[in-house]
Amino acid sequence: MNELKQLTGIHHVTAITSSAPKIYDFYTNVLGMRLVKKNVNQDDLTTYHLFFADDAGNPGTDMTFFDFKGIGPHIKGTNDISRTGFRVANDLALDYWVKRFDKYEIKHNGVSQMFGRKVLSFEDFDRQQYTLFSDENDQGVAAGTPWHKGPVPDEFAIIGLGPIFLTVNDAEYMHQVLNVMKMTKVASEEDYTLYETGFGGNGGSVIVKFDNKLPQARQGYGGVHHVAFRVDDKEHLDEWQAYFDKMSLPNSGHIDRFYFKSVYIRLYPNILFELATDGPGFIDDQETYENLGDTLTLPPHLRSKREYIEEHLPHFDTVRSNKVFEKEYL
Repeated sequence: MNELKQLTGIHHVTAITSSAPKIYDFYTNVLGMRLVKKNVNQDDLTTYHLFFADDAGNPGTDMTFFDFKGIGPHIKGTNDISRTGFRVANDLALDYWVKRFDKYEIKHNGVSQMFGRKVLSFEDFDRQQYTLFSDENDQGVAAGTPWHKGPVPDEFAIIGLGPIFLTVNDAEYMHQVLNVMKMTKVASEEDYTLYETGFGGNGGSVIVKFDNKLPQARQGYGGVHHVAFRVDDKEHLDEWQAYFDKMSLPNSGHIDRFYFKSVYIRLYPNILFELATDGPGFIDDQETYENLGDTLTLPPHLRSKREYIEEHLPHFDTVRSNKVFEKEYL
């Protein structure tokens, strides 16, 4: 095998919500991110899989949600994907988001600094944890593009995923895991250690927090299910799978999700990683750029089950292609 190419950044984060309609409202009307796919969980046909991203659903920009039936709340603790980062263009954008969160009564911690970048932490109605990172002076993985027809002015909009936070009670073990994942340790600050992959920067960073006093985290709504890292294409994915196999590291093998191809691996207890290809993406034979996310779409292998799926997924309206959002300047 030739030298293995690094993972090229964060691909997506998949979390759990207590309500598909409420998370749609929050991401659309508060965060100003575009629903680019209203889909079904391919492993549980009674659960939605909603994909929120930038204007065109570019890799590295999508935050996705399951709404598992009957699941309890996430129990915060250690050994967990504990917080999701998002990117905005500059420091000025964070000032806008303070005003926006105040207007919509979103709990936040105000602007602070982390690893030399200005940040703004906040949470949603499920107490899902997020941090906005300023891209001012960022030199790493390229950002996405604002949702041009959304309610947030383009110059302040969320333009991709930022650093992903892992809270662990064994920092050395996680260091070894991230070494296996070909990530580089670049800085430490108090209980936090910053790792980068690909071109690094906000779109290629993992921040590990050491905490051995918290109880074990437990999955539920308001928590993250898994984080996916980017690979270029199927060939790059196959190289990583062969690398895992050579080291006898159990993994899912190749899984075709239609919108991307994946391999899943759990190298650290309670924390699930996915590797996902950049393409083919969300614009497909069922939707154009103009009407992404308007209706329930299904990958080809599930289309014969549409009647069953629609019976078990409570309908809610996500049509936006015929709506006009006024840009909210605050």
